Amino acid sequence: MADRLDQPKEFRRSFIPRPQMDQDAVGKATEGIARFLGTPRFLIYLTVFCIVWLAWNSWGPEALRFDSAANGFTALTLMLSLQASYAAPLILLAQNRQDDRDRVTAEQDRQRAERNLADTEYLAREMAALRTALGEVATRDFVRSEIRNLLEELEEKDGGRGREQSPS
Repeated sequence: MADRLDQPKEFRRSFIPRPQMDQDAVGKATEGIARFLGTPRFLIYLTVFCIVWLAWNSWGPEALRFDSAANGFTALTLMLSLQASYAAPLILLAQNRQDDRDRVTAEQDRQRAERNLADTEYLAREMAALRTALGEVATRDFVRSEIRNLLEELEEKDGGRGREQSPS
């Protein structure tokens, strides 16, 4: 790619290569971790971890203790802070991915609703056209009454001829 004169040159690109990551794979991993962080199993594991840590550093062999109760279990506090500092961004990443999925689903729902509305309006117009067309179609009763009227007219005409010819 040719250098652009309207943008400053990035030295980072030329000296330090950027690692290429599959954003979808990273997103799936963060969602998996975030889902695990929200489970009762994680809370039980974390509770057991803290209990074991506190018990070991309170009642374990003096020479093997690594976090002093006199210092307020500083290492445990740092471990929990580190866990929380990683958990928050992972949860936010998972929420952002869920928001993106929700946005796509909402857009698809909106498009589906628009299609359904267009189909419904089309069907309503077709039904109105059919009603109008049916209003112009002769019904069975109308046809019967017209045939009856024609038959009566024919009988009257035929009856009038029969009288004229019968007296002779």
